[in-house]
Amino acid sequence: MIFAAPASSLPLADALGRRDQSADQMRKTAQDFEASFLSQMFKPMFEGLETDGPFGGGSAEETWRSFLLDAMAKQTVKAGGIGLADTVMSEMLKMQEQPA
Repeated sequence: MIFAAPASSLPLADALGRRDQSADQMRKTAQDFEASFLSQMFKPMFEGLETDGPFGGGSAEETWRSFLLDAMAKQTVKAGGIGLADTVMSEMLKMQEQPA
């Protein structure tokens, strides 16, 4: 399965060009990619929500929603994620093994 997103939003795009990256750097890049992906997947869950009412955040909640989604995505990855980071890391390692 292939997922496409704008190259500017993918931290993976920079990392794939470097062949001297350490395993820790690759893991962080893969996790950042997974968090970015999850943030985009979480977005539709909140699109139809009303933020009005006595306990709603109003327009401020709507303004800061993207930050909430990013935080939720990062926490999901920290808790184990959905396995995308492992797959990306595996592919990055394979790419490093190939001759330039």
